[in-house]
Amino acid sequence: MVKARKYVVKNYFEGYPKREDYEIVEYELPPLKNGEVLVKVEWVSVDPYMRAYNSRKTLPYDQSGFQVGLVEESKDPRYPVGSRIISHSGWCDYCIIKTFNSSETIWDPYKLPKLQGLSNSLAIGALGMPGATAYFGFLEVCKPKAGETVVVSGAAGAVGSLVGQIAKIKGCKVIGFAGSDDKVKWLEEIGFDRAINYKTADIAAALKEAAPNGVDCYFDNVGGEVSNSVISQMNTGGRISVCGAISSYNGPSGATGNIPLMTVLYKQLLIQGIYVDRWFDRLDELIKDGTEWIKSGKLQPREHITEGFENIFDAFVGMLKGDNYGKAVVKL
Repeated sequence: MVKARKYVVKNYFEGYPKREDYEIVEYELPPLKNGEVLVKVEWVSVDPYMRAYNSRKTLPYDQSGFQVGLVEESKDPRYPVGSRIISHSGWCDYCIIKTFNSSETIWDPYKLPKLQGLSNSLAIGALGMPGATAYFGFLEVCKPKAGETVVVSGAAGAVGSLVGQIAKIKGCKVIGFAGSDDKVKWLEEIGFDRAINYKTADIAAALKEAAPNGVDCYFDNVGGEVSNSVISQMNTGGRISVCGAISSYNGPSGATGNIPLMTVLYKQLLIQGIYVDRWFDRLDELIKDGTEWIKSGKLQPREHITEGFENIFDAFVGMLKGDNYGKAVVKL
């Protein structure tokens, strides 16, 4: 028998999650059945959606999340011992993964893609779910054209930092909003034409200065005042991809401010929410382009790495508070 540990959520979060909202449970894993593999988890992802979805869950529940794992025992010939698997099996150190028609995960488990020598952690970052969100959510919804002006909120995060760089690859002018001067500096170092500290700037005035001819595409990760200011300065026919509303996740309600609907009407704006599952069957497109861009230096994914199973919670809360630059991951 293999002993495993996992994080179980006991309470609905009030404000930022607290350590007492979680319990680390140790238990024995049962013998494998056909179509299952025993996995030693190597990398775990922490993401904003884990906070947003808490109120929709039935307590208690195992904390979900993407992970990279090493197969230590297998009853599926597609996943031999020594191979690696990507799954949505959550915050644990060992687990059994059902590899056939699993209904317990957002995405079906799949083999670690060939990453041409890049870190395996990128499979749950720039070349995984966050990368697919940025790649497809921006290109498929905003349909950017060279020379257009693109604004990204939450631009120093896992998704936003990729969107801005992809926009530059496509020949756009890119403006990013972030929450510190150090993050502003980093965004400009990786190619953003302009970055704005939304905590210290007059948001509307700073955006008007940075984009005097208006905004064509907006990739929204935060909602709230930033988004309302950007929408108010969109050009006719502008496209908005709504990825998240992290500015409201830890507040007392889900309100994100009053969207300027008359601007949406007059400017004939397209606003579309994105849910990355719809593009899962096209993940190979991201892997191909993303790997080439990273190898060539056109795309510079940054990882904020925390080490240790016991520190997953701290990495999660730190990410929610904006401590991370790029993708927050935990190495077990």
